[in-house]
Amino acid sequence: MTGDLTLFEKLRRNRWLVLAASILTQACSGVGYAFGGYSPIIKSALGYNQNQISRLGVAKDIGDNVGLLAGTLCDYIPAWGLFVFGAILNLLGYGSLWLIVTGKLSTPPFWVVCVIILVATNGETFFNTAALLSCVKSFPHHRGGTVGILKGFTGLSGAIFTQLYASFFYPDQAKFIFLVAVGPFMVAIFLMFVVRPIPLIDTSSARADDMKFNFIYSVCLVIAAYLMGTMIVNDFVDISDVTRLWFAFGLLFLLALPLGVPFFQILVIHPKKKKSVPSDVEAVGDSKTPLLAERVESKEEQQEEAQQVFRSGSNEDLVEFSEMEDEAAKTDVSERTRRKRLARYSTELLKAVAEGAVKVKRRRRGPRRGENFTVAETLVKADFWLIFFTFVFGSGSGLTVIDNLGQMGESQGYSNAHVFVSLIGICSFLGRIGAGWASEIVARKMIQPRPLILAVSEALMAVGHFMFAMAWPGSMYIASLLVGFGHGTHWSVVPATASELFGLKNFGSLYNLLTMALPTGTLIFSGLIAGPIYDREAAKQRGGFQGWSSGEDNTSEENKCMGAVCFQLTFFIMTGVCLVGVLLNLILIKRTRRVYQNLYGKQDESKPSSPVGASTLTLGAVPEED
Repeated sequence: MTGDLTLFEKLRRNRWLVLAASILTQACSGVGYAFGGYSPIIKSALGYNQNQISRLGVAKDIGDNVGLLAGTLCDYIPAWGLFVFGAILNLLGYGSLWLIVTGKLSTPPFWVVCVIILVATNGETFFNTAALLSCVKSFPHHRGGTVGILKGFTGLSGAIFTQLYASFFYPDQAKFIFLVAVGPFMVAIFLMFVVRPIPLIDTSSARADDMKFNFIYSVCLVIAAYLMGTMIVNDFVDISDVTRLWFAFGLLFLLALPLGVPFFQILVIHPKKKKSVPSDVEAVGDSKTPLLAERVESKEEQQEEAQQVFRSGSNEDLVEFSEMEDEAAKTDVSERTRRKRLARYSTELLKAVAEGAVKVKRRRRGPRRGENFTVAETLVKADFWLIFFTFVFGSGSGLTVIDNLGQMGESQGYSNAHVFVSLIGICSFLGRIGAGWASEIVARKMIQPRPLILAVSEALMAVGHFMFAMAWPGSMYIASLLVGFGHGTHWSVVPATASELFGLKNFGSLYNLLTMALPTGTLIFSGLIAGPIYDREAAKQRGGFQGWSSGEDNTSEENKCMGAVCFQLTFFIMTGVCLVGVLLNLILIKRTRRVYQNLYGKQDESKPSSPVGASTLTLGAVPEED
C-alpha cells in the first residue's frame, strides 16, 4: 500500500469521512425530540388524554436515555452491528406506531403503546454509541470538539425532521411518524460500514485538523441559522408548496457539506504531495523512510494497540501519549522494545497526572477528585448527586417542555406547534455547541469550575419557564429559545464535569447513570405534574371536575384544555426547581473550585519539567492544601 489506492479505498480509510457520516447519523439519532410535533395525532387518533400523552413522553425518554444495552454490546460487536440493532429497533417501533395511528393495526392497550415508544427511541442509543466511540477513537486530540459537534446534531435532529415534514408531508401528521420510522433506518443501513474507528497513527497534522474542524463548526452554525430562517418564513409568510420543497433540498445540501472535507483532502491536497501515503496516515514524511515503512507494515498491530488503550480507559492523556510515541519512534529500536517503553511512559504519566490533580491535607482512603473512581465509589460522593439533581432539575424540566410543546401551542391558540419544536431544537443545538466552547474558556482561562455555565443556564431556564407560565403575547417564542438553550447546555457541561471529577476509566457507566436524570425528571415533571394538572383544568372547563383525572376513558376532545391555565401551575413549579438547581450549582462550584485551580491553574515555571520522551518521569510530590 504505497500510492496505488483507488478513490474508494482512500475514502474508506479516511477519518474525516467517518466524522461526516457520523454527523448524518447523529442528525437522525435525536428524533425523539420531535415528539411534541407528532404527539397531537397520537392523542386524537387513539383517544388519549394529556396525562396519557405525558406518560408516553416518559416512556420515550426512558428508551432514549437508557443505553445500557448498547453500552454493553459495543465491547463485543463492531460498529456496523450496533447500527443494525438500532435500525431494526427504530423501524419496528415507529413503524408499528404509524400502523396503529393510521388504523392499519387495531389499537392495543395503552401499556403496549408505551413499550412501542420505548423500543423505537432506544434504537437511538445504538446510533449514538457507534458514532461517538468511532469518532473519539478516530480523533483522540479533538475529543471535546468532536463530541460537541455530534451531540449538537443530536439536539438538532428534531428540528431537521420537523422541517422535512413541513416541506413534504404537512399537514398529514401521521406521515410525520412514517418519516421518523423510515428516515433513520435508511441512513443507518446506508452508512453502517462507513462509521467505524480509524485510530490515528501520526500527530503531525494537528493544525490542519483544526482548520477542518473550524469549517465543520461553520457548517453547523449555517445549518442552525438556515433552520431558524426557514422556520420564521414558514410561520409568518404564506409560501407555496414548491418553496417548501426548495427549503428541504437546501437543508439536505447543507447536511451534505461535511462530506466535502474528505473529498477535498483526497482530490486536492494529496495529489500535491510527491509521495502518496495511505489517507489515514497524514503527512508523516517520505514513504521510503524506515519510520513510515515500520508503521505501514505494523498497521494492524498499531490499530489493535490503540483500541486496547481506549478500552482500558487510559486515553485521558492521549495527546501526551502520542507525543511519546513519536519521540520513541525516532530511535532505532525494535517494535517490542518501543511498545514496552510506551507502556511504561503511559503508566508513569497517568500516575503523575492523577497524583498532581488535587492538593490534599492528608492521605485519604479511596481516590481523590481527578482520579479514576469506580461506580460504587462515585455513588457515595456528594459531588455526583449535586450533578445528578442539577441534571434532573435543568434538563428534565426542559425535556418536559419539549414533550408537551404540541399541547402547549394548541392551548394558547397556535395552529403550527411544530414551529416551536424546531425553535427549541435549534436552540438546544446552539446550547450544546456554545456551552462546550464557553466551558473551555471558564475552566482553562478563567480557572473556574464548569458548573458556573450550568448555574447561568438554569437561571435562564427559570426565566423561560416563568414566561411560559405567564403566556404573554409572543412570549412562547422567547421562552422556547431560553429553555432550549439551557437544556442543550447540560449535554455539553455535565459529561465534561463528571470526567474531570471522577476520571475516564469508568466514564461509560457513570455517563449512563447521569443520563437516568432525564427520564427521572420527565417522570416527575411530566408524568406526575404536567399531565394530571392539564387534565384537571380540562375537566374544570367542561364543568365536570371531580378531582384528579385518571383519564383512561375520556376522549381527546372531551379532555382538551384551552388557555394559559392549562400549564401555568406546572411552569411555576419548574421555575422554582430551576432556581433550586442554581443553588445546587453554586454549592458544587464552591466545592470544586480548588480542583479546577489545580487542574488548570498556572504551574510554577521555575521548575524544570522532564521531556515527554524521556525513559523515566520524575514524579513530583503532591502539595498540601492550605
